[in-house]
Amino acid sequence: MRQNGLAAAPPRRYRASSQDDEEGTKFYPNLAKNFVPTGPNQIWVADLTYIQLRNRFVYLAAILDAWSRKVVGYALGNVMETQLTLAALDSAYRSRRPSPGLIHHSDRGGQYASRDYRARLAALGIIGSMSRKANPYDNAKAESFMKTLKHEEVLKVDYFDLEDLQRRLPKFLDEVYNAKRLHSALGYLPPNEFEQLNGTRQQVNS
Repeated sequence: MRQNGLAAAPPRRYRASSQDDEEGTKFYPNLAKNFVPTGPNQIWVADLTYIQLRNRFVYLAAILDAWSRKVVGYALGNVMETQLTLAALDSAYRSRRPSPGLIHHSDRGGQYASRDYRARLAALGIIGSMSRKANPYDNAKAESFMKTLKHEEVLKVDYFDLEDLQRRLPKFLDEVYNAKRLHSALGYLPPNEFEQLNGTRQQVNS
């Protein structure tokens, strides 16, 4: 290198991100780590994924009740942005009407850490929680759902376009995953039946 007048380029200095950056993002502490839900609407878990169409990708934002693994809200869109996660949050809130104090857990993606998303959580009385940096195990229930979705539905279907996906995917989520798919963690019951059975037990015991 000396003979040819070459020198190694110095590495760029790494700058760790702060809790609040220029885009207004903020990371919540992990409140889900030792939290074991005993009923519905105590903790929701949220995640994003991509879905392959014939010639492009679209995106799914989903929210599950961690107690029952039920998909309580979701949204599909062309771009992975805050508006997509907000649409899923609004969908979940309309379907469940939780009391204030519910924990919302996600990874540290900008769609969940944005100022607009945090403001919506606060307005709804929902407490934010986030996984540790680059640690998917902290959001394992949401990650597991996405894996199930890919293997049992998405990879088996050739979606033509977004409209085709919007027609087909809700059937899997509402009529198959929530209503029929058995979960070992739920005593081999589907989410809807688990909620119905245990909700009745809670009423009897209360």
